[in-house]
Amino acid sequence: MLELDIVKFFTPDKQGNALLHRAIEKLGLSMRAYHRILKVARTIADLEASPEVETPHISEAIGYRRLDRS
Repeated sequence: MLELDIVKFFTPDKQGNALLHRAIEKLGLSMRAYHRILKVARTIADLEASPEVETPHISEAIGYRRLDRS
């Protein structure tokens, strides 16, 4: 999937987007990590049958990313 497609179809809600940007700054994540977190958050939303990627999905995906890095 092209990176532009990811942003087009996986856009989180406003609070989720702010959370993701804070995590990128605080954890020093790359744009590649940003897109991976969005993909995981979309998967979490799909498992909950949520049509939108919301803040709890982003939060959970960030948590998984932090576990992966440690």
